[in-house]
Amino acid sequence: MRMRERFTMTGDLGAATLPAWVRRHAGRLGLEAEITVAEPARMVLDLAGPPELLDAMEMGCLLGPIEVWVDSIRRDSLNS
Repeated sequence: MRMRERFTMTGDLGAATLPAWVRRHAGRLGLEAEITVAEPARMVLDLAGPPELLDAMEMGCLLGPIEVWVDSIRRDSLNS
């Protein structure tokens, strides 16, 4: 099954390395990913893939690169 979700991450996300890290991690998981907002305190990602890999992406983002601190991730379904 393939799902589409929007992840809205908040925290200290201003590291210049974060967008590339997100794209690389999503690619390794086989997810389609589009960063729609990249601000120092908020990032919005539209992702598509199997539910268990979306869960893995959430865990990866929470543990993410050392230069950032993710306070929260809100997940919203984009399925119609």
